[in-house]
Amino acid sequence: MDVMLKISVEQLTKVPMLASESTCSGKTYIVTGSNTGLGLETARHLVNFTAARVILAVRNLAAGEKAKQDIEKSTGRQGVVEVWQLDMASYASIQAFAKKASAEVERIDGFVANAGVMVDKWQLVEGMEITIFVNVIGTVFLAALMLPQLVASGRKYDTHPTFAFVGSALSYSAKGEVDKSRTGGFFNGFNDQKRASLAQRYSLSKLVEECAARQFAALCLVEQTGVVMNIVAPGMCWTGLGRDTGSVTKAVLAGLRATGARTPEVGSRVIVSGLVMGDESHGKLISGSKIKEHWQPTWFSNAEGQQLQKDIWKELVDILETVQPGCISQLS
Repeated sequence: MDVMLKISVEQLTKVPMLASESTCSGKTYIVTGSNTGLGLETARHLVNFTAARVILAVRNLAAGEKAKQDIEKSTGRQGVVEVWQLDMASYASIQAFAKKASAEVERIDGFVANAGVMVDKWQLVEGMEITIFVNVIGTVFLAALMLPQLVASGRKYDTHPTFAFVGSALSYSAKGEVDKSRTGGFFNGFNDQKRASLAQRYSLSKLVEECAARQFAALCLVEQTGVVMNIVAPGMCWTGLGRDTGSVTKAVLAGLRATGARTPEVGSRVIVSGLVMGDESHGKLISGSKIKEHWQPTWFSNAEGQQLQKDIWKELVDILETVQPGCISQLS
């Protein structure tokens, strides 16, 4: 069955919740982009399941405080949620967040890299188009800086923390956009406005993110680090993701909402399930609260796809090692 058809069918199926109070109670979680949409509902589930500490990592502190109040009101639990600042469009902010976490968070059981952007106008941050920077470069940088902390936490508390990258099964539709950049360097190509299709930019960013996440996981085996890395695909959900797009894109998103898009609460069940799925999910795609490796198209899972992952990873390492030498090379 074609991947896109599989995705369409799954949209109509019920998403189970694998997590519960017994799996999350007393634990500490960090969720980025958690003042709205999937991140907010993920955090709400974790608080409901009696997590001891849930950190909302958000760009807008006022919006984060509002989300905190909303979670506290709906769950009846006080003193659990904290609001920390994190701007995923800034290397310095990512570094500051990781430094603060190192100093103030001794235990981390799960980290959800949910923050992302969807735009339809060309914009640069840190010298890179914003969608690629936030959804790929910044996300992988954050993962690299947080990994040693998750390793230390796991060893101290005898647990296997999970770092969940929020991806999208729609990423496989962006192969053509990747192919445009196979010569001259992938990230140079992604940063070429003349070659870019902004209509496919979000899907492209999620494809590149998945390639990077899988290669990261392949290099940092859970048997060695004690940390699970997986990719969770919550499905097509109606969230605030497209709020920075123009009227045409917003109209398209509204049409998707009317034709079966999930609510953020339903989509967040997949994310929370990824946090409790354990070692078997390391380096794999989770959708519908199940591992969905069979969804991979041939070009992604064969030798060509494996080489694509390695090439993208190498370029990412070169970029990030320039920003903070040793951030990745010292992990192994």
